[in-house]
Amino acid sequence: MAHHVTESPALGRMFVWGSVAARRLSATLSRSRLKGMGSIMAERAVFLTRDGYTRLDGELEQLRTVKRPQVSERIRNSKDLTDVEDNAEYDEAKSEQSFVEGRIQELEATLAAAQIIGGGPPSDFVSFGSHVTVKDGDDVVEEYTIVGSMEADARRGQISNESPVGRALLGKKVGETASVVAPGGSFDLSVVSIK
Repeated sequence: MAHHVTESPALGRMFVWGSVAARRLSATLSRSRLKGMGSIMAERAVFLTRDGYTRLDGELEQLRTVKRPQVSERIRNSKDLTDVEDNAEYDEAKSEQSFVEGRIQELEATLAAAQIIGGGPPSDFVSFGSHVTVKDGDDVVEEYTIVGSMEADARRGQISNESPVGRALLGKKVGETASVVAPGGSFDLSVVSIK
């Protein structure tokens, strides 16, 4: 799936790692639902840009005010149709309700633990929220924005601070080289500019 996102070797390698990270996050979130969402998420800050916070807050509001009532209505309507046993519509609506409620809990915990990053004056080194232009060994130029793991999206050039590329770039200045160690191999990126 990751190889469809980009032809960039650096970003492709980052996404091989990203899929492992996604599985780890999914497992962590599944375990945390058993213990209560707050316990695991509260232990670790979630880094979000202002735009990311606003996007997740909007999704939470939409789930609470639009999706949750729609699903509840579907459950009521499916109960009216027939008995709840052997009622596929009811089972599907209950499954959707479970997903919606789980996502609401996840978003609430994420936003409660959120620390807003970026938005300050540009700095001389790569940090959270930095827009970084890099060049690889083949002189291929790419642009990244360093964000927290909840916002990472390769299609938009947003890479996690926890990804191999993000970790390697953090703290670097223009002209410095970052050595990226990724599951697919190691490579170097030169920092061209920081905004």
